[in-house]
Amino acid sequence: MFKRILVPIDGSVGAERALLKAVELQKLCGAEIIILTVFRHHSLLEDSLSMVRPTEPESIDDAQRRYAREIAEHAKAVATEAGAGAIRAFVKNGQPARAIIAFAKEHEADLIVLGSRGLGSVEGYLLGSVSHKVTALSDTPVLVI
Repeated sequence: MFKRILVPIDGSVGAERALLKAVELQKLCGAEIIILTVFRHHSLLEDSLSMVRPTEPESIDDAQRRYAREIAEHAKAVATEAGAGAIRAFVKNGQPARAIIAFAKEHEADLIVLGSRGLGSVEGYLLGSVSHKVTALSDTPVLVI
């Protein structure tokens, strides 16, 4: 049925529910679960306007990348605790919907399982959520939880 299930994770409750559903599907068909966390690149201008001033100089991209890794590792632990078998976790930067779709193609995912609402901003309400964009643009079947 499914060989590779891609689960985009952003740290939200909805994403975790989607992950647990993917674990259920994995148990039925023996697929590999691939966790993907996407963080958005910040320009130098956005970086310089940040209200956060760390004691050690660090770019916003580096902080976002580190946080994305923490989210991915936490999701991997949650899936393992729920009884997941084969599971891998990745972190990418870029526009979330496009990165998810490209990653699904690159890794030949048979199914994308994602939460209906994540940690999106006001931009998500105005321009459409990531789940909406992925379902509209992906050639890979999408299960929205």
